[in-house]
Amino acid sequence: MKQPYDYPAIYARLARIDTTHLADADKSIAACAPDLRPVRLGLKLIGRAHTVRLREDFLSVIAGLAEAAPGDVLVVDTEGSRRAVVGELFSLEAQRLGLAGIVVDGLVRDTSTLRTLTLPVYARGACPQAGTVQKLFDTQIAVSCGGVVVRPGDVLFGDDDGLLVASPAVVLAALPAAEAIAAREAEVIRRLLAGQPLASMVNAAEHLAKVRAGEASALRFDI
Repeated sequence: MKQPYDYPAIYARLARIDTTHLADADKSIAACAPDLRPVRLGLKLIGRAHTVRLREDFLSVIAGLAEAAPGDVLVVDTEGSRRAVVGELFSLEAQRLGLAGIVVDGLVRDTSTLRTLTLPVYARGACPQAGTVQKLFDTQIAVSCGGVVVRPGDVLFGDDDGLLVASPAVVLAALPAAEAIAAREAEVIRRLLAGQPLASMVNAAEHLAKVRAGEASALRFDI
C-alpha cells in the first residue's frame, strides 16, 4: 500500500526555498533540460504531477484538465511535436481550476497572455500553429519531460533557474538539508552585504592546498 503524503505541507516548505537549495541538498534529484523554461519569470511552480502523453494533437490536454485536481501540475509529453498544444484558453482554465502549473515538453502559443498569468507555464518554445483535436492518447502514465521520467504523483519544483522532479519521499528526505543550506546562504549574504569578505567565511585556501597536495578535502562554509 502506498504511503499517503501530506503534499500541502511539502509545498509550504518548498515555497520557502529555491530550486538551488534542493538541488544542492540532494544532487541525485533530476533537473529537466535547461531549455525547458518558464514563459513568465518570477513565479515558483510547486505541485504534484498529473501526466499527459500526446503527439501533434491536444485532445489529451483537454482530458488531463478534466481529470486533474487543484494543486496538480499538468505535465505534457508531446513526443517531439512541432505544433503548440497549450495556449491561453487551456492555461486560463488551469488557473481557474486551481492547478499549480503546466509543463509542456514541447511548444505553446499565446505567450503574450501567458506572461500575464499567475499560473506558471513551462515550455521549450512557442509556435502559432496548433495541433489537431482528434486523437486521444494516454494520461496518468510515466512520461518523459525535459529528459526526465515523470510519474503521476511526483513533485515538481520550478523557478527561474529550472525545474526539478522527484518523488515526494525523496523531496521529504532532502528538505531538512535544503532548509539548512537556505538559512546558511542567507546568513552569508547578510554578512557580505555588511562588508565581510567571502574568503573569511569559507575554507577556500585550505581546500585548494589540500586538492593541490592530492589530499581529500571538501569546500565548506565556516560560519
